[in-house]
Amino acid sequence: MLPPLSPRPDDAPRVALVGAGPGDPELLTLAALRALEAADVVLHDRLVPAAILALAPRARLVAVGKEGFGPAMPQAGINRLLVNHARSGAQVVRLKGGDPAIFGRLEDEAAALEAAGIAFRVIPGITAASAAAAALGRGLTQRGRNAGLRIVTGHDMRGFADQDWRGLAAPGAVAAIYMGKRAARFLQGRLLMHGAAPATPVTLVENASLPGQRILPATLADLPKAAADTTGPVLLLLGIAPRGAAALLPDTLSDLLEAHP
Repeated sequence: MLPPLSPRPDDAPRVALVGAGPGDPELLTLAALRALEAADVVLHDRLVPAAILALAPRARLVAVGKEGFGPAMPQAGINRLLVNHARSGAQVVRLKGGDPAIFGRLEDEAAALEAAGIAFRVIPGITAASAAAAALGRGLTQRGRNAGLRIVTGHDMRGFADQDWRGLAAPGAVAAIYMGKRAARFLQGRLLMHGAAPATPVTLVENASLPGQRILPATLADLPKAAADTTGPVLLLLGIAPRGAAALLPDTLSDLLEAHP
């Protein structure tokens, strides 16, 4: 049982930009839960599951989701809804999958609210990379393996996204690649072109944290085939293999996996 909500100051922000986490309601923060319980309006992404939306019992739910290479509400339209609902006196939650600061258009919406003179707060959430690594029982960083982590997207507003391919292809590099499923062949080609080994491990985590979660160990050589075998949202972990994966692969790959545990 949570302690009761404190009285809301009259000058408290009317808008909360909230991270819903990777999908499992158990992984919501307490701050996100409180914001949902107090919300009059929830503008939510398409990947936020019904079990989390149900935690906003008195709110009007408005779907404003985007889909890569698919239908989407323009960002300007979402900004207008945020401003208009806040000006009407509603307590508004903009609910985003994962963390709003990671490929969540946080800056666009914050700028629109600032321009309208509307106060807001940001409530972070567990991002998909963290949930995917947890599913593997792996760290995103590890002494002796990688002292850094790259977080990149497979595509942006212009199409497939360009990256520092030489850095991503370097031995020992680790990256969490969001929205990379449809860009799998493009990613494979760019990485191989810049010197990545075909046997570099790539783990695909589909529906991270949800009941339908799947872990698909792969290598760069067969990444497109592995991606084609998925139907839900996928996070790619470049340079990380699941625990025990080396024992399941041919001996020719075992040494590389030991170098990229």
